[in-house]
Amino acid sequence: MRRVALVSSAGLRLRGDEAFSEGSADYRSIPLGRTADVVQDHVSVSHDRIGFQEDVNVVFPLQRLVELAEDGVIGSLADTHYSFMGATDPLSMESAARHLAGRMKAEGVNTVVLAPV
Repeated sequence: MRRVALVSSAGLRLRGDEAFSEGSADYRSIPLGRTADVVQDHVSVSHDRIGFQEDVNVVFPLQRLVELAEDGVIGSLADTHYSFMGATDPLSMESAARHLAGRMKAEGVNTVVLAPV
C-alpha cells in the first residue's frame, strides 16, 4: 500500500510560519487539511501568482491527491506535506532534502509527488 506525500517548490507555508527568503534552502511543513491557511512567498518575474491565488491546487495539488485516495486510485496520504522555495541552488538544499527524506521515511511515506514551480 502506497503512502503518498506532496513536495512543492512553490515557496508555500502556513500563515504565521517563518517566511521564506530569497535563496532559502529549507522547507516548510503543511499538514493535511490546512491548505486554506497556505500563503506563497515565491517571488519571481517569471512566476505568475494568479493561478495560486485562484486555486492552490495549481501549485500544490493536495486536494486532487485527497480525491484520488478517496477513490482508491492511490493509497493513503501522509499527515504532512512540504514545500521548498523554488529558484534555489540545489546543492544548498541537499542537507534539508536529506533531512526531509528521513522524516518522510519515518512517517511511512514511500511515494512522493513532486510539484515543481
